[in-house]
Amino acid sequence: MQYDPIKRKLGKVFNSSPGLRKLFYKLLDLLLLRSWHIRKAIKSWEKTVQGTQQILDAGSGFGQYDYYLASRNKNWQVKGVDVKDEQIEDCNNFFGKTGLDNASFAVADLTKLEEKPETYNLVLCVDVMEHIEEDELVLRNFYTTLKPGGMLLISTPSDQGGSDVHHHDHENDGSHSFIDEHVRDGYGIEEIADKMKRAGFSKTDVHYQYGPPGKLSWKLSMKFPILMLNASYIFFIILPFYYLLTFPFALLLNWMDVSRKQKTGTGVVARAWK
Repeated sequence: MQYDPIKRKLGKVFNSSPGLRKLFYKLLDLLLLRSWHIRKAIKSWEKTVQGTQQILDAGSGFGQYDYYLASRNKNWQVKGVDVKDEQIEDCNNFFGKTGLDNASFAVADLTKLEEKPETYNLVLCVDVMEHIEEDELVLRNFYTTLKPGGMLLISTPSDQGGSDVHHHDHENDGSHSFIDEHVRDGYGIEEIADKMKRAGFSKTDVHYQYGPPGKLSWKLSMKFPILMLNASYIFFIILPFYYLLTFPFALLLNWMDVSRKQKTGTGVVARAWK
């Protein structure tokens, strides 16, 4: 399964103008269930803080969450870091055109994070931990860079088959993983909570995302379209009509997933406080 090439092609299309880039962010916020869960957690955290907040987006990628945070509150100073130079250059270029001067970006390796101790009120880490072998080292780095009372917010696949990242997709009789660049299949709830506590965090809250409704939404809104585009790029023409039919169902399923705690799920949302 070739996921990244499709992602890069879509990125080039929507990156042709700042307006299209912003539209792309809005579409991702609507379609990606993890964004629903992340935004819910940020809004909950927002109620507990006042004034200027220092936020680190650890693994900022395309800058989706940095844009959300920087736009939400001008008093929030957002720093996005990523190991990929091209991602950082791209985000600096785009944010320079938006006038959002409360967001900045820099290249960084999370295993060698060189931020000053007790700098940030919030550390956000979305779809990153599953790529890092030395995850407990990274968690300790997050703990060090957080201010006392600061919160770490992680979204990552679970060990229940998160986003089909396992070596073989049993639903498809042993076909290759949908996303195959991960170093682990996912985290169990107790496993990631224990790792955060070993890193020094005093309190944790971990729950599943992508339960039965969310998993179906992901297939409708992400997996099936990517499968079609892998088969032929002619599906770029068909895709708008496909989403016209499936979009309302995907939104309803996302709402169902985020509106109550799921007993199981292919993703995990983990919060921890210093």
